[in-house]
Amino acid sequence: MDKRAQILLKTLVEHYISDGQPIGSRTLLQHSGLDVSPATIRNVMSDLERIGFIASPHTSAGRIPTQKGYRFFVDSLLTIKPLQSQEIQLIKHELSSPDPQELINSAADMLSQLSQFAGVVMIPKRQTTTFKHLEFLPLSEKRILVIIVTTDGNVQNRIIMADKPYSASDLIQATNYFNHHFAGCTFDEAHQKLHEELLKMQSDINRLMAAALEMSDKVNSAGKENVVIAGERNLLQADDLSSNVASLRKLFELFERRTQLMQLLDSSKQAAGIQIFIGGESHYLPLDECSMVTAPYEADGQVVGTLGVIGPTRMAYERVIPIVDITAKLLSNALSTN
Repeated sequence: MDKRAQILLKTLVEHYISDGQPIGSRTLLQHSGLDVSPATIRNVMSDLERIGFIASPHTSAGRIPTQKGYRFFVDSLLTIKPLQSQEIQLIKHELSSPDPQELINSAADMLSQLSQFAGVVMIPKRQTTTFKHLEFLPLSEKRILVIIVTTDGNVQNRIIMADKPYSASDLIQATNYFNHHFAGCTFDEAHQKLHEELLKMQSDINRLMAAALEMSDKVNSAGKENVVIAGERNLLQADDLSSNVASLRKLFELFERRTQLMQLLDSSKQAAGIQIFIGGESHYLPLDECSMVTAPYEADGQVVGTLGVIGPTRMAYERVIPIVDITAKLLSNALSTN
């Protein structure tokens, strides 16, 4: 794409982001700063449309950017607008709690407040839980109470249904065997060791311990919030989304389920710096009308999570990108300080 076409595409995308209306040749001529004829503008627009960077809505002679056009714009033409000093100070002030969970919540709120879209923060995975003690107690012929104590002081009481009756002595033997071989192991390590034991022995006691481990692991991971979302309701005010009830329903289903959102955030954690997902190109966001800007954040030099902003594809990327970037850096500093 030559320089003239780049200037016209940049002008078109910026104006469309600003007012949401298809852009005609006359508007481009007025705002592009190019000394060319209207016919030249129209020819360039035809070329950009032919290669898929812009499109003509049925109701207007003007053009709007396509997903491909947005991608070229953010990759090659975007001019970032630095945050104002008072906005940076506001983020610093809000990210001053000694409580990591409060910092995560505040970061999501700041992302939402400053962007006026939805802020999302992936919560760092907790420290791996290790076993301290386990005990099997008989309740009835096949109902067994499992008491699991972890090194962080957490106590779980769970009932498992065995596939055969176990005597009290069987349960004492299983308790002693587990505590001798698995105390101090993480859940993952215990699963691996038990799997190896089962392959070698296939004993009833090992199967009982495997059932107990499976139950405790499900409980240990269930119900934990793995992502904080703030400002979802802001998206109801975004014209591109609020006019499409079906699109909004899909988006809020994404927030509700969170699985796909976590997959997207987790994949972003592996990347350095800002990532921009436009429309459906991420394969996780369900809408062509949505984009997401993400950045990883750290604690003590280690990447522990990802944060970002979800908004309409027609978002002001030049403003959202520094909001995400600065928030990630300041959250990293706050977590490392604490």
